Amino acid sequence: MPGPASSSTVYEPVALWGRIPHGIYFKDATAAAVDDDRDRVYVFNRGNHPMVVLNKAGEYVESWGQGDYIRPHGVTVDPEGNLFLADDLDHTIKKTDPYGNVIFTLGTPGEPSPWQEGGTFNRPTHVAIQPSTGDFFVSDGYGNSRIHKFDAGGNHIKSWGEPGTGPGQFSLPHNLTMIGDDKVALCDRENFRVQVFTTSGEYVDQWHFHRPIAIAAGRGQDTNLYVAEAGPPPVQKDVPGLGLYVIVIDRDGNEVTRFGAGTQGEGPDQFMAPHGMDTDAEGNVYIAEVSFTTVIPTGDTFDREPVSLRKWERVSG
Repeated sequence: MPGPASSSTVYEPVALWGRIPHGIYFKDATAAAVDDDRDRVYVFNRGNHPMVVLNKAGEYVESWGQGDYIRPHGVTVDPEGNLFLADDLDHTIKKTDPYGNVIFTLGTPGEPSPWQEGGTFNRPTHVAIQPSTGDFFVSDGYGNSRIHKFDAGGNHIKSWGEPGTGPGQFSLPHNLTMIGDDKVALCDRENFRVQVFTTSGEYVDQWHFHRPIAIAAGRGQDTNLYVAEAGPPPVQKDVPGLGLYVIVIDRDGNEVTRFGAGTQGEGPDQFMAPHGMDTDAEGNVYIAEVSFTTVIPTGDTFDREPVSLRKWERVSG
Protein backbone atom coordinates (compact mmCIF):
# COMPACT_ATOMS: atom_id res chain seq x y z
CA MET A 1 0.00 0.00 0.00
CA PRO A 2 1.72 3.21 -1.15
CA GLY A 3 2.31 6.27 0.99
CA PRO A 4 1.59 9.86 -0.02
CA ALA A 5 2.55 10.89 -3.54
CA SER A 6 5.46 13.26 -4.09
CA SER A 7 6.46 15.61 -6.89
CA SER A 8 8.23 12.66 -8.54
CA THR A 9 5.20 10.35 -8.45
CA VAL A 10 4.03 9.31 -11.90
CA TYR A 11 0.44 8.54 -12.87
CA GLU A 12 -0.32 7.07 -16.28
CA PRO A 13 -3.70 6.77 -18.00
CA VAL A 14 -5.00 3.27 -18.67
CA ALA A 15 -6.29 3.54 -22.22
CA LEU A 16 -9.72 2.04 -22.95
CA TRP A 17 -10.23 1.01 -19.31
CA GLY A 18 -13.70 -0.34 -18.48
CA ARG A 19 -15.51 -2.89 -20.63
CA ILE A 20 -19.29 -3.23 -20.56
CA PRO A 21 -21.51 -5.60 -22.56
CA HIS A 22 -23.33 -4.68 -25.74
CA GLY A 23 -26.69 -3.11 -24.90
CA ILE A 24 -25.47 -1.28 -21.80
CA TYR A 25 -24.38 2.34 -22.06
CA PHE A 26 -23.31 5.02 -19.58
CA LYS A 27 -24.45 8.09 -21.52
CA ASP A 28 -22.89 10.09 -18.65
CA ALA A 29 -20.84 8.35 -15.96
CA THR A 30 -21.45 10.68 -13.04
CA ALA A 31 -19.56 9.04 -10.17
CA ALA A 32 -17.23 6.15 -9.33
CA ALA A 33 -16.60 4.56 -5.93
CA VAL A 34 -14.18 1.77 -5.04
CA ASP A 35 -14.75 -1.09 -2.62
CA ASP A 36 -11.27 -2.46 -1.99
CA ASP A 37 -12.48 -5.43 0.06
CA ARG A 38 -14.43 -6.86 -2.87
CA ASP A 39 -12.33 -5.46 -5.72
CA ARG A 40 -15.33 -3.59 -7.11
CA VAL A 41 -15.72 -0.22 -8.81
CA TYR A 42 -19.28 1.14 -8.72
CA VAL A 43 -20.07 3.42 -11.67
CA PHE A 44 -23.24 5.47 -11.13
CA ASN A 45 -24.43 6.70 -14.52
CA ARG A 46 -27.33 8.13 -16.53
CA GLY A 47 -27.54 5.33 -19.06
CA ASN A 48 -29.92 2.39 -19.19
CA HIS A 49 -28.36 0.55 -16.22
CA PRO A 50 -27.84 3.23 -13.54
CA MET A 51 -25.32 1.18 -11.59
CA VAL A 52 -22.64 -0.70 -13.47
CA VAL A 53 -20.18 -2.69 -11.37
CA LEU A 54 -16.69 -3.45 -12.68
CA ASN A 55 -13.65 -4.99 -11.07
CA LYS A 56 -10.44 -2.98 -10.87
CA ALA A 57 -9.19 -4.60 -14.06
CA GLY A 58 -12.18 -2.97 -15.78
CA GLU A 59 -14.11 -6.19 -16.34
CA TYR A 60 -17.91 -6.18 -16.09
CA VAL A 61 -19.36 -7.79 -12.93
CA GLU A 62 -23.05 -6.85 -12.87
CA SER A 63 -25.52 -3.98 -13.18
CA TRP A 64 -28.75 -2.87 -11.54
CA GLY A 65 -31.04 0.06 -10.79
CA GLN A 66 -33.20 0.20 -13.91
CA GLY A 67 -36.22 2.40 -13.20
CA ASP A 68 -35.09 3.27 -9.66
CA TYR A 69 -33.20 6.52 -10.27
CA ILE A 70 -34.13 9.76 -12.01
CA ARG A 71 -30.74 11.47 -12.35
CA PRO A 72 -27.81 9.69 -10.75
CA HIS A 73 -25.23 12.04 -9.31
CA GLY A 74 -22.97 10.65 -6.55
CA VAL A 75 -21.95 7.29 -5.05
CA THR A 76 -19.98 6.55 -1.88
CA VAL A 77 -19.04 3.17 -0.36
CA ASP A 78 -19.16 2.87 3.44
CA PRO A 79 -16.79 0.66 5.50
CA GLU A 80 -19.31 -2.22 5.45
CA GLY A 81 -19.57 -2.14 1.65
CA ASN A 82 -22.97 -0.45 1.51
CA LEU A 83 -23.59 2.42 -0.89
CA PHE A 84 -24.87 5.98 -0.49
CA LEU A 85 -26.45 7.20 -3.73
CA ALA A 86 -27.30 10.85 -4.42
CA ASP A 87 -30.08 11.33 -6.99
CA ASP A 88 -30.24 15.05 -7.56
CA LEU A 89 -33.54 15.25 -9.48
CA ASP A 90 -35.24 12.81 -7.10
CA HIS A 91 -33.96 14.99 -4.23
CA THR A 92 -32.97 11.90 -2.26
CA ILE A 93 -30.07 10.06 -0.71
CA LYS A 94 -30.51 6.28 -0.74
CA LYS A 95 -28.46 3.85 1.30
CA THR A 96 -28.38 0.44 -0.37
CA ASP A 97 -26.56 -2.83 0.04
CA PRO A 98 -23.97 -3.70 -2.65
CA TYR A 99 -26.73 -5.20 -4.82
CA GLY A 100 -29.02 -2.18 -4.82
CA ASN A 101 -31.48 -3.23 -2.12
CA VAL A 102 -32.56 -0.06 -0.32
CA ILE A 103 -31.78 0.18 3.40
CA PHE A 104 -33.19 3.68 3.86
CA THR A 105 -34.10 6.77 1.87
CA LEU A 106 -33.59 10.36 3.03
CA GLY A 107 -35.57 13.18 1.47
CA THR A 108 -38.98 13.06 -0.15
CA PRO A 109 -38.74 11.33 -3.54
CA GLY A 110 -39.49 13.75 -6.35
CA GLU A 111 -40.18 16.68 -4.01
CA PRO A 112 -37.48 19.30 -3.44
CA SER A 113 -37.23 21.32 -0.27
CA PRO A 114 -37.80 25.06 -0.84
CA TRP A 115 -35.10 26.53 -3.06
CA GLN A 116 -32.06 27.83 -1.14
CA GLU A 117 -33.81 27.63 2.24
CA GLY A 118 -31.62 24.85 3.66
CA GLY A 119 -34.04 21.93 3.97
CA THR A 120 -33.32 18.33 3.00
CA PHE A 121 -32.90 18.23 0.02
CA ASN A 122 -32.86 20.39 -3.10
CA ARG A 123 -30.77 18.52 -5.68
CA PRO A 124 -28.18 16.86 -3.40
CA THR A 125 -24.88 15.87 -4.93
CA HIS A 126 -22.64 13.61 -2.80
CA VAL A 127 -21.96 11.91 0.57
CA ALA A 128 -18.85 11.59 2.75
CA ILE A 129 -18.68 9.21 5.74
CA GLN A 130 -16.79 9.72 9.00
CA PRO A 131 -14.86 6.46 9.58
CA SER A 132 -14.95 6.38 13.39
CA THR A 133 -18.66 7.08 13.90
CA GLY A 134 -20.49 6.29 10.66
CA ASP A 135 -21.89 9.83 10.70
CA PHE A 136 -22.19 11.14 7.16
CA PHE A 137 -22.30 14.47 5.39
CA VAL A 138 -24.37 15.45 2.34
CA SER A 139 -23.46 18.24 -0.06
CA ASP A 140 -26.70 19.95 -1.12
CA GLY A 141 -26.49 21.02 -3.89
CA TYR A 142 -27.80 22.60 -7.08
CA GLY A 143 -30.82 24.12 -5.35
CA ASN A 144 -29.35 24.60 -1.89
CA SER A 145 -26.16 25.90 -0.27
CA ARG A 146 -25.70 23.51 2.63
CA ILE A 147 -23.82 20.65 4.16
CA HIS A 148 -26.11 18.36 6.16
CA LYS A 149 -24.79 16.03 8.86
CA PHE A 150 -26.57 12.77 9.80
CA ASP A 151 -25.81 9.96 12.20
CA ALA A 152 -25.22 6.43 10.93
CA GLY A 153 -28.94 5.65 11.14
CA GLY A 154 -29.89 8.59 8.95
CA ASN A 155 -31.06 10.92 11.74
CA HIS A 156 -30.37 14.59 11.04
CA ILE A 157 -27.84 16.19 13.38
CA LYS A 158 -27.21 19.66 11.94
CA SER A 159 -26.74 21.70 8.76
CA TRP A 160 -24.57 24.66 7.86
CA GLY A 161 -23.92 27.02 4.98
CA GLU A 162 -25.77 29.68 3.01
CA PRO A 163 -25.47 31.27 -0.45
CA GLY A 164 -22.51 33.60 -0.83
CA THR A 165 -18.79 33.92 -1.34
CA GLY A 166 -17.46 34.29 2.20
CA PRO A 167 -16.12 31.59 4.52
CA GLY A 168 -18.83 29.03 5.20
CA GLN A 169 -20.92 30.27 2.28
CA PHE A 170 -21.40 28.25 -0.89
CA SER A 171 -22.09 28.52 -4.59
CA LEU A 172 -22.99 24.98 -5.68
CA PRO A 173 -21.54 22.57 -3.13
CA HIS A 174 -20.81 19.71 -5.53
CA ASN A 175 -18.70 17.00 -3.88
CA LEU A 176 -17.05 16.32 -0.55
CA THR A 177 -14.73 13.96 1.30
CA MET A 178 -13.26 13.40 4.74
CA ILE A 179 -9.77 14.58 5.63
CA GLY A 180 -8.77 11.89 8.10
CA ASP A 181 -11.46 11.49 10.74
CA ASP A 182 -12.00 15.05 11.92
CA LYS A 183 -12.38 17.36 8.90
CA VAL A 184 -14.64 17.65 5.87
CA ALA A 185 -13.44 19.11 2.55
CA LEU A 186 -16.09 20.47 0.17
CA CYS A 187 -15.86 21.38 -3.52
CA ASP A 188 -17.50 24.82 -3.52
CA ARG A 189 -17.56 24.63 -7.29
CA GLU A 190 -18.73 28.00 -8.54
CA ASN A 191 -16.70 29.81 -5.91
CA PHE A 192 -13.59 28.16 -7.40
CA ARG A 193 -12.42 26.78 -4.07
CA VAL A 194 -12.38 23.86 -1.67
CA GLN A 195 -13.52 24.76 1.83
CA VAL A 196 -12.49 22.79 4.91
CA PHE A 197 -14.59 22.38 8.07
CA THR A 198 -14.51 20.47 11.31
CA THR A 199 -17.14 17.75 11.58
CA SER A 200 -19.14 20.22 13.70
CA GLY A 201 -19.25 22.73 10.84
CA GLU A 202 -16.59 25.16 12.01
CA TYR A 203 -14.70 26.84 9.17
CA VAL A 204 -11.00 25.90 8.98
CA ASP A 205 -9.51 26.91 5.62
CA GLN A 206 -10.06 27.37 1.88
CA TRP A 207 -7.95 26.51 -1.16
CA HIS A 208 -8.30 27.91 -4.67
CA PHE A 209 -8.83 25.68 -7.74
CA HIS A 210 -10.38 26.10 -11.19
CA ARG A 211 -14.01 25.00 -10.68
CA PRO A 212 -13.22 22.07 -8.35
CA ILE A 213 -15.88 19.51 -9.10
CA ALA A 214 -14.77 16.32 -7.32
CA ILE A 215 -12.53 15.47 -4.39
CA ALA A 216 -11.35 12.13 -3.01
CA ALA A 217 -9.04 11.00 -0.24
CA GLY A 218 -6.15 8.58 -0.62
CA ARG A 219 -6.38 5.18 1.04
CA GLY A 220 -4.32 3.69 3.86
CA GLN A 221 -0.93 5.40 4.17
CA ASP A 222 -1.75 7.79 1.32
CA THR A 223 -2.82 10.91 3.19
CA ASN A 224 -3.12 13.05 0.07
CA LEU A 225 -6.30 14.47 -1.40
CA TYR A 226 -7.21 14.39 -5.10
CA VAL A 227 -9.12 17.30 -6.65
CA ALA A 228 -10.62 17.15 -10.16
CA GLU A 229 -11.11 20.46 -11.93
CA ALA A 230 -13.89 21.11 -14.44
CA GLY A 231 -13.07 22.83 -17.70
CA PRO A 232 -13.56 26.49 -18.61
CA PRO A 233 -16.92 28.04 -19.56
CA PRO A 234 -17.87 28.17 -23.27
CA VAL A 235 -16.52 31.69 -23.65
CA GLN A 236 -13.03 30.29 -22.94
CA LYS A 237 -13.46 26.90 -24.59
CA ASP A 238 -10.17 25.31 -25.71
CA VAL A 239 -8.02 27.74 -23.72
CA PRO A 240 -5.36 25.41 -22.23
CA GLY A 241 -4.55 25.25 -18.55
CA LEU A 242 -7.99 26.22 -17.26
CA GLY A 243 -9.00 23.12 -15.36
CA LEU A 244 -9.21 19.58 -16.75
CA TYR A 245 -6.55 18.32 -14.36
CA VAL A 246 -6.55 16.08 -11.31
CA ILE A 247 -4.44 17.87 -8.72
CA VAL A 248 -2.86 15.93 -5.85
CA ILE A 249 -2.54 17.99 -2.67
CA ASP A 250 -1.44 17.39 0.89
CA ARG A 251 -3.78 17.91 3.84
CA ASP A 252 -2.76 21.56 4.10
CA GLY A 253 -3.84 22.23 0.51
CA ASN A 254 -0.35 22.38 -1.00
CA GLU A 255 -0.01 20.97 -4.51
CA VAL A 256 2.15 17.84 -4.70
CA THR A 257 1.68 16.93 -8.36
CA ARG A 258 -1.00 16.84 -11.04
CA PHE A 259 -1.99 14.79 -14.05
CA GLY A 260 -4.01 15.32 -17.21
CA ALA A 261 -3.24 17.32 -20.33
CA GLY A 262 -5.22 20.41 -19.29
CA THR A 263 -7.15 20.33 -22.56
CA GLN A 264 -10.53 18.85 -23.37
CA GLY A 265 -10.66 15.69 -25.46
CA GLU A 266 -11.04 11.94 -25.54
CA GLY A 267 -7.34 11.12 -25.68
CA PRO A 268 -6.06 8.84 -22.90
CA ASP A 269 -4.34 11.74 -21.10
CA GLN A 270 -7.21 14.20 -21.52
CA PHE A 271 -10.49 14.80 -19.71
CA MET A 272 -13.83 15.73 -21.19
CA ALA A 273 -15.84 16.70 -18.11
CA PRO A 274 -14.67 15.25 -14.76
CA HIS A 275 -17.58 14.87 -12.35
CA GLY A 276 -16.94 12.15 -9.72
CA MET A 277 -13.80 10.42 -8.49
CA ASP A 278 -12.35 7.83 -6.11
CA THR A 279 -9.04 6.12 -5.31
CA ASP A 280 -8.04 2.57 -4.45
CA ALA A 281 -5.53 1.02 -2.06
CA GLU A 282 -2.85 0.79 -4.77
CA GLY A 283 -2.94 4.55 -5.33
CA ASN A 284 -4.87 4.40 -8.59
CA VAL A 285 -7.51 7.02 -9.42
CA TYR A 286 -10.90 6.49 -11.11
CA ILE A 287 -12.69 9.43 -12.73
CA ALA A 288 -16.28 9.48 -14.02
CA GLU A 289 -17.15 12.17 -16.57
CA VAL A 290 -20.37 13.74 -17.83
CA SER A 291 -18.97 13.74 -21.34
CA PHE A 292 -22.24 13.29 -23.23
CA THR A 293 -23.75 16.37 -21.61
CA THR A 294 -20.61 18.28 -22.54
CA VAL A 295 -20.61 17.14 -26.17
CA ILE A 296 -24.37 17.59 -26.63
CA PRO A 297 -25.51 20.09 -23.96
CA THR A 298 -29.19 19.87 -24.91
CA GLY A 299 -29.16 16.11 -24.45
CA ASP A 300 -31.68 15.64 -27.23
CA THR A 301 -29.78 13.08 -29.30
CA PHE A 302 -27.57 10.14 -28.51
CA ASP A 303 -25.42 9.38 -31.52
CA ARG A 304 -22.52 7.67 -29.75
CA GLU A 305 -20.99 6.98 -26.35
CA PRO A 306 -18.18 9.47 -25.66
CA VAL A 307 -15.37 8.49 -23.31
CA SER A 308 -16.76 8.98 -19.81
CA LEU A 309 -14.76 6.68 -17.50
CA ARG A 310 -11.04 6.85 -16.79
CA LYS A 311 -8.47 5.03 -14.71
CA TRP A 312 -5.07 6.54 -13.97
CA GLU A 313 -2.52 4.13 -12.54
CA ARG A 314 0.11 5.12 -10.02
CA VAL A 315 3.18 3.58 -11.62
CA SER A 316 6.02 5.05 -9.54
CA GLY A 317 6.78 7.17 -6.52
